[in-house]
Amino acid sequence: MDYLSRAKDVIQIEIRGLELLSGRLDSAFDSAITLLLNCLENKGKIVVTGIGKNLPIAEKISATLASTGATSVVLNPGQAAHGDIGIVQPGDTLIVISYSGASEEFFTFLPTLKRNKIPIIGFTSASGSPLAEICDTILDITVDQEACPFNIAPTASTTAALALGDAIAMVLLDARDIKLEDYARLHPGGAIGRTLLQRVSDIMRTDEQVASVSTDASVQDALIAMTTAKSGAAAIINADDTLAGIFTDGDLRRFLTSGGVLSATVATAMSVGPITLREDQLAVDVLTLYTEHQIDDVLVVSADNKLLGAVDIQDLPRFKII
Repeated sequence: MDYLSRAKDVIQIEIRGLELLSGRLDSAFDSAITLLLNCLENKGKIVVTGIGKNLPIAEKISATLASTGATSVVLNPGQAAHGDIGIVQPGDTLIVISYSGASEEFFTFLPTLKRNKIPIIGFTSASGSPLAEICDTILDITVDQEACPFNIAPTASTTAALALGDAIAMVLLDARDIKLEDYARLHPGGAIGRTLLQRVSDIMRTDEQVASVSTDASVQDALIAMTTAKSGAAAIINADDTLAGIFTDGDLRRFLTSGGVLSATVATAMSVGPITLREDQLAVDVLTLYTEHQIDDVLVVSADNKLLGAVDIQDLPRFKII
């Protein structure tokens, strides 16, 4: 057996299923989004449920919704008829995932929710199924085949359901104008939160930790300031205290290679118009600058271009940002 070839076949089957899903999206998707937006705007929550292999898919969809600002919980259909239906309250909206649309477990509690006027959105392949008849909106997740050689084990169909859930979550995120800061507040404990919640002011060096000299100082003076501050760069300051430029290890090497001497004024060796940050910017902006410009030190300035501090890439691991 050619393992690699078989693996690629499985992936291609699932890709085809996703292409079918994308091509089939229509006004029913818009209707589902409208129901969910109304639910969230009225302080309701999105309850997601599924049978069999679709239950963990429901858990993933619910987790994605919750992590992107849409209140969501999972309902285990096996427990729903034994009290867990109480999870669903007036104002909530239910998403039900069932490829066949005929799973008996659902019909121990869906009629009750329907009578209580809970909006129900179905992910199914069967437009004429009992599930389709009870739902307010049906989203078709039909695939032409499962990746299973017996065309039985849920594979392409569960991938389609998961992708549809992702599509809903991302559309809701955009429609509700969720910002990067909002997303960060939902992830305070991990690397995402540390990177997005921390501001430049939280991680920058200040005072004696920042090397700075005037424009008429010598290159040697700048080197001494950098050594004292244990920094790879020095800020070069104009007479009016505004930032004139930056002098880095790289500037020093280029300057000496071109015949420069240590007694020369640092203004002749500095880089003019350096990239700078504001103290209220997010820490993620620092990572972006380092990645895009391949630099190690960034100066922090005020609105009137006066030096406030510096961010050194070697400090970022200490703040658990990298």
